[in-house]
Amino acid sequence: MRKFSTAAAGAMVAMLAGCAGQPDVTPLSLTILHTNDFHSRIQPIDARNATCDPTPAQPAAEGETEGDAEAAAPPAPECFGGSARLASAIDTQRAAIEGSGGHVLLLDGGDQFQGSLFYTYYKGKAAAEMMNRLGYDAMTVGNHEFDDGPQVLRGFMDAVDFPVLLANADVSAEPALAPVLKPSVVIPKGGARVGLIGIAPAHTGTSSSAGPNVKFSDPIPALNAEVAALAKQGVNKIVVLSHSGYDVDKEIAAKVAGIDVIVGGHDNTYLSNFDPAAKGPYPTMVTGPDGSEVAIVQAYAYGKFLGGLNVEWDGTGAVTAAYGEPLIMDSAIPEDAAVAARVAELAQPLDALNSEVVGAVAGDVSADPDICRAEICAMGVLVAEAMLEAARPQGVEIAIQNGGGLRAPLAAGEVTRGDVLTVLPFGNSLSTFKLTGAEVVAALENGVSQVENLSGRFPQVAGIRYAWSPSKPPGEGRIRAVQVHRNGAWENIDLEATYGVAANSFMRAGGDGYLVLAENATDAYDFGPTLAEVVTRYLQGGPYAPGVDDRIIRMR
Repeated sequence: MRKFSTAAAGAMVAMLAGCAGQPDVTPLSLTILHTNDFHSRIQPIDARNATCDPTPAQPAAEGETEGDAEAAAPPAPECFGGSARLASAIDTQRAAIEGSGGHVLLLDGGDQFQGSLFYTYYKGKAAAEMMNRLGYDAMTVGNHEFDDGPQVLRGFMDAVDFPVLLANADVSAEPALAPVLKPSVVIPKGGARVGLIGIAPAHTGTSSSAGPNVKFSDPIPALNAEVAALAKQGVNKIVVLSHSGYDVDKEIAAKVAGIDVIVGGHDNTYLSNFDPAAKGPYPTMVTGPDGSEVAIVQAYAYGKFLGGLNVEWDGTGAVTAAYGEPLIMDSAIPEDAAVAARVAELAQPLDALNSEVVGAVAGDVSADPDICRAEICAMGVLVAEAMLEAARPQGVEIAIQNGGGLRAPLAAGEVTRGDVLTVLPFGNSLSTFKLTGAEVVAALENGVSQVENLSGRFPQVAGIRYAWSPSKPPGEGRIRAVQVHRNGAWENIDLEATYGVAANSFMRAGGDGYLVLAENATDAYDFGPTLAEVVTRYLQGGPYAPGVDDRIIRMR
């Protein structure tokens, strides 16, 4: 197993020191295998991106007709991804390529953390073990790598055998990260040198819990500086690991000279040359400021695809070819037996959480991120209503939940505690406080300010209803009307009145841009039950009937 230790890094630097300033003139043919936004999907997933149960449905009950039985017992669902299937695919690809004299890098575009009970229970330890087994060469920091603060990220970095990179953040004042988190690394391949640079979203400081000692910045100046630093070492083959989103990656490619490939992440973009549902071609080629073509790739999310990009550089460092296609991780890919056994072993402590039934829902509760981050969604209604009911005894009239905090759907039927934890994996607590009507409107204004980017800040609500329009610029009056439900009736919000409000502790601390909650809230109490416990209690009241209504209206 390859341990990327400080000593190894020093040896690499010493080896490359003699090459400093001398351009790399070695041609290189390289296959980049890549993943992004895995979100702790160590077990296989189903079509809804939830943990897959491959067991066929139960046969029809006694007395049902054959037709009823067919309707009641559909075939077992297709399962995708999972660490064991990825291990098999990566091992097969690596053996075939290296066996024929080729070269491989396995890279990750960030957000290994958060999203399943494996992270809730193990934090970064299970992710580190699986990534070491799969043989990653490097990854960038995603915003969710900071969900539990710098110390948890440091523990993950200490456990992995490869460098974790971040160029657009100043970590010099953060003792947990300053000694280890570097902007770039140079990896020798086939006699050539490949420079890897990592970047995270510029908004990570507000969309995670990075803490006050980590200062994020615009990735473009950071990349210009780091590309220049690598060029001084003679490195002319540059791959950026970017947890910034597809549109930002295209902007970076157009504005930063010297980049050859961008391995992306963050917005779960699916690229393909054959599927009409894809957002763009794989790779997407963008002309850089120096006239060269930059290849941008991304592989959706949750381990459902393994990206595979073939890149050829000539002796001048120019890319002469870039081609490939993501490989779907479906049942045609066998699971690695040893990895599957280890995943099953790691899952054993989670069984009690997974199996405890806490309630039931009468229909599917959708949490599609494309919906929950742009309009009312069924999961937003459920969670916001649960928050409002829990906080009413404290005089709360309004509940606001950021759509990006809703991470999985619920299927019709029984709901376990594990299901709820998968929906709400972040461990946020219920915060209660007071705001004026004007401050409530300001919070909603922030919530709809980045709908075009499907930002996680979109406000799912209870106790209020609002109308908004994208016709205005962000922060300049998109909220057109707000009403509060009081004494059994809807009434227009009073901008000068004071209202009791509930939100999650992440938002209350200013996360997702909700600075008005951090700076203006009065009588705040931030140590309520976790949101998962709030929703669990709410579901224990009887079968929940999901649905949406007119509490959020989008105007022209």
